Amino acid sequence: MTEVVGHFLVFTLVTIGFLLAPLLIGRLVRPRLPNTEKDSAYECGEPSIGSSYIQFDLRFYVVALLFIIFDVEVVFFFPWAAIYGNAIQLTDSHLKSADRIALSEQLMSLPPGSLTADQAINPATALNLAWAGVVDVAVFFAVLLVGFAYVWKRGDLEWVRTLTRQNKMAPSAATGSGGVRQRAAAQAS
Repeated sequence: MTEVVGHFLVFTLVTIGFLLAPLLIGRLVRPRLPNTEKDSAYECGEPSIGSSYIQFDLRFYVVALLFIIFDVEVVFFFPWAAIYGNAIQLTDSHLKSADRIALSEQLMSLPPGSLTADQAINPATALNLAWAGVVDVAVFFAVLLVGFAYVWKRGDLEWVRTLTRQNKMAPSAATGSGGVRQRAAAQAS
């Protein structure tokens, strides 16, 4: 136990040394020529003029969050694919006994050599497992599509929502005002 703690201590000290050495060397070597432009908060990019309390467009964050949510959901397909692939291999009735035992142990997360040939997964059970995997991923994908449809229906995927809504409202407003004029003309006559 003390060896492990000693290794962690040495690792921590070496890491701190690697972090501090470049900072210390840079402080000793670099020239120090202060001026107003170098002392400003933004040496490159946009100048810091005006208030920091400005209104900015939240669409960037909405799109980024939606991308992250749906991107992370796709990661869950990889473990399913690994297990599904092993289950499909086990459906082969001509699979060698040693390979069947190894794949069965891998699917059941058992250490190698813990199963016998009689305890290995047979092709019929593997087929049931494969179908259960297909149904499982179909349900998962359906839930993902429902979430995507909700986000789409809500309009979160439209980049310029305000202009889209104004364009949809403009023809109805024009028709409505024309209808009022026609009714006013009909009442006057």
